[in-house]
Amino acid sequence: MKKQLLFLLLLFPLFAVAQVTISPNPILVDQPVTITVDATATTCNSIVNPTKIYAHLGLGDETDEYGIKVIGNWGQDDGIGEMTNNGDGTWSITLTPNTYFNLTASEEVNVTKMGLVFRNPNGTQELKLDNGGCQNFVFNVGAFQVDMINPTSNGIIAVNNGASTQILAQNTNGNATYVLKANGAVVNTTTTNFYNYSFSNITENKYCQLEVSQGTETVTKTFTILVNNAASEALPAGMVNGINYTSATSATLVLEAPLKDFVYVAGSFNNWTPSDADAMKKDPATGKFWLAINGLVTQQIETYQYWVGAENTVTDSPKLVKIADPFSTVVLSPFDDPSIPTSSYPNLPVYPAGQEREVTVLQTGQTTYNWQVTDFEKPKKEDLVIYEVLIRDFDKNADGGRNFQQLIDRIDYFKNLNVNAIQLMPIMEFEGNESWGYNTSFHMALDKYYGTEAKFKEFVDVCHQNGIAVILDIALNHAFGRNPMVRMWMDDPDNDGWGEPSSENPYFNQVATHSYSVGSDFDHSSTLTKNYTKRVVQHWVEEFNIDGFRWDLTKGFTQNCSPSDENCTNQYQADRVAVLKEYADYSWSLDDDHYVIFEHLGGTQEEKEWADYRISEDKGIMLWGKMTDPYNQLTMGYASNSNINGMGHNSRNFDAPRLIGYPESHDEERLMYRNLQFGNTSNTSHDVTNLNTAISRMSALGAVSLTIPGPKMIWHFGALGMENSIYTCNNGSVNVPGGSDGDCKLDTKPQPQWDNNWLTNATRSQVYNDWSRLNDLKVNQPVFEGDYVINNPTNPDVNTLTPRIYIFDNTIPSDQLNNVVILANFDVVSQNITPDFPFTGTWYDLMDATNSTSINVTSTTAPLSIPAGQFKVYGNAVPQNLSTDTFDLSSAFKLYPNPSNVSFSVNVEVKKVQVIDLSGKLIQTYNGTFKAGHKFYIHDLAKGLYLVKTETNNGQIQTTKLIKS
Repeated sequence: MKKQLLFLLLLFPLFAVAQVTISPNPILVDQPVTITVDATATTCNSIVNPTKIYAHLGLGDETDEYGIKVIGNWGQDDGIGEMTNNGDGTWSITLTPNTYFNLTASEEVNVTKMGLVFRNPNGTQELKLDNGGCQNFVFNVGAFQVDMINPTSNGIIAVNNGASTQILAQNTNGNATYVLKANGAVVNTTTTNFYNYSFSNITENKYCQLEVSQGTETVTKTFTILVNNAASEALPAGMVNGINYTSATSATLVLEAPLKDFVYVAGSFNNWTPSDADAMKKDPATGKFWLAINGLVTQQIETYQYWVGAENTVTDSPKLVKIADPFSTVVLSPFDDPSIPTSSYPNLPVYPAGQEREVTVLQTGQTTYNWQVTDFEKPKKEDLVIYEVLIRDFDKNADGGRNFQQLIDRIDYFKNLNVNAIQLMPIMEFEGNESWGYNTSFHMALDKYYGTEAKFKEFVDVCHQNGIAVILDIALNHAFGRNPMVRMWMDDPDNDGWGEPSSENPYFNQVATHSYSVGSDFDHSSTLTKNYTKRVVQHWVEEFNIDGFRWDLTKGFTQNCSPSDENCTNQYQADRVAVLKEYADYSWSLDDDHYVIFEHLGGTQEEKEWADYRISEDKGIMLWGKMTDPYNQLTMGYASNSNINGMGHNSRNFDAPRLIGYPESHDEERLMYRNLQFGNTSNTSHDVTNLNTAISRMSALGAVSLTIPGPKMIWHFGALGMENSIYTCNNGSVNVPGGSDGDCKLDTKPQPQWDNNWLTNATRSQVYNDWSRLNDLKVNQPVFEGDYVINNPTNPDVNTLTPRIYIFDNTIPSDQLNNVVILANFDVVSQNITPDFPFTGTWYDLMDATNSTSINVTSTTAPLSIPAGQFKVYGNAVPQNLSTDTFDLSSAFKLYPNPSNVSFSVNVEVKKVQVIDLSGKLIQTYNGTFKAGHKFYIHDLAKGLYLVKTETNNGQIQTTKLIKS
């Protein structure tokens, strides 16, 4: 017994944890303590070459070491928590807890823990404990401490029916009185400093409290003993993984958990204390666990978790984990939900008190969304102009909300630019709130920071009403520690509930099988992973009418390589080709003209196989085509490495236009930023580092990128000359890669485009208008679906500041637009460019919407003078059927959605609204005081074009067009 006791005592927390020491120990709430951190020590994070270090400190209790008081302003160099440099790589701070934290008497009594994190002044670097994952340093506070030995920190003991288990605990500062309660009844009382009690013949779950008292202080430890009571029973027909709503008052839950022996459903409907009746049944044919939940109240919000147990696991893998449903469509998070603005998610369900980690929301009788567009016709792949958006950085409202409503309110911005697809960076439930979204944890749940399911459906509906497709970026190469499939089969040596995939994990590789690993690497050779992936695709297509997916990091979908072998990762991998074709086939089985897009960025043979796949059926997979560097050379004014031939599909020998070429994306530095930093300054009258000069050159960028046949992409606010670096920090500074304070790439960005009303800026709005015209041409003129040649027709592989693009389709009659010549001058001085027109005759300036500007070409090689940074787009005939709408970009007035089927709104308060048909007949009048956003219903209007005339309270009158769809 002495040997066992010594071992157990060695488990008691030490007062020094690798990088951090405290003196004296233990920490007493009313006595000075010195905290010292070794900034040179290796940990999961680090602070590189610090000039200052700040201690971000908190006091709390057993459940939350930061739960009572926190001191330190993260990211502010304000002296609060500043430490002293000891000159040997260590830094110290001395404080007395009760005065430093300004504790009240009641707070002082409840303090048992101190949490510590160390950061540089602006908060971009931090030092935490490497304990299987970055965590706060935690130390005990007070002379009297109690530690549980069994159960360990997760507070769960799993046993077989009829088995026994020991309850072990120990305390400091002498003997204490231990009172053990199970299911509310006292089962044992004793006085000791080492507690040992045995439960025997356990046949039902026990919910326990161990109350430990010494003098006036009492510490309560709660824990649960769960019994393996899984019964074998066939799964009812038609049930799928996750929630199956079987009636307005019932649901059947299904969980697929290989190698697990029992599962309990704990939730609001059983007060989070599951009994035998809440043990999931196990289907003998499939091994799936299932349970029917009856007696639910229609439309009432319920929450639940699965408590998943195994009798035997691999070393360091927990025998029981608590997880939300992997197939959740709404989850609540104790980590993220408190900072979600009310404007983004009104009436957010309350996270259940006393629980931990994510929980799933269950609600019967949900209201079905009334789709206004049920037969949306997607734009042709050849005509796509995709606008890539990170919702977080697109716009914000008064309370800081960054959500779908901002996109709805700005639908005219997209419509007026004539884009026909919006591609959203990941919106599935991700870890944290202000994220890029590629750290997805629940792939079927919408991230609540962006809004509700109903609001997202409204956004999709509004887009479809305006002829705009919606494409989602999905990250199914990897997941992170909150993902339930990671946690069900994980290595957790420190028993803190977090870890990486274990050798038993049926979804994830323990070691990534490619060289671009982030997070935990999905094994796409696994049937379970394939089924999960297809279910995710099905959910977004069928529930939200999503038109396409951009598959992130497709190079990771192989099982053949290793993290260190980049050559292997970039070589042809047959398994990767096959599984991604399988996923494309599945998408097309749900939606025949679904957009399938891969971010592969290399691997010519693979890309061609995908691009040409089922092309005879007008399918084919679209590939991202990064062309940032050569286009940036042009916009900066340098000829070297400026060959833009790779912007089109011909450069990759695709059978059809399936290359989404782009000069900018979320992953690349802003062209405008580099223009201003490194642009050509050789001509003082056209200095590219001058803001207005640099912006003005972006129109020409659009002319030589957007027009090339095939789908194209715009990164948000490129059309307004956005110059903020992608490495801009929260505070507005720029930290480039390799800097001492981190690169800030993932930081939330400022909003100058709206704060400074860029649409009213003449230079920026010119770029926007030019791109709008170019997009209109591309989308509506059949010639832009034809063939093309870039630069010298006989030698297209050249670097030049005066690129020429020839677009043609000889199947179009000669009296129609069947030839286009695009000339641009990216030099800093005027240039005479030989146009090499295909033939003589009248050529029309296609940028002139009035079709009144033309030139008479008598010599196809006669040079044309083009000023620095400018361009020309000539066509052999006047374009037909272009958009006839005109927009006043300087106006703050907006009418949306437009076209509309049911109602429209305006973004200002008005007192009178009139709807007039094109003959001038007054159709409808609305009189009163109408707040911004009020819906004016037009159910009874016939389809067609109308004028809407509004009058504000101060007498301003605005007239705009409305299309009733």
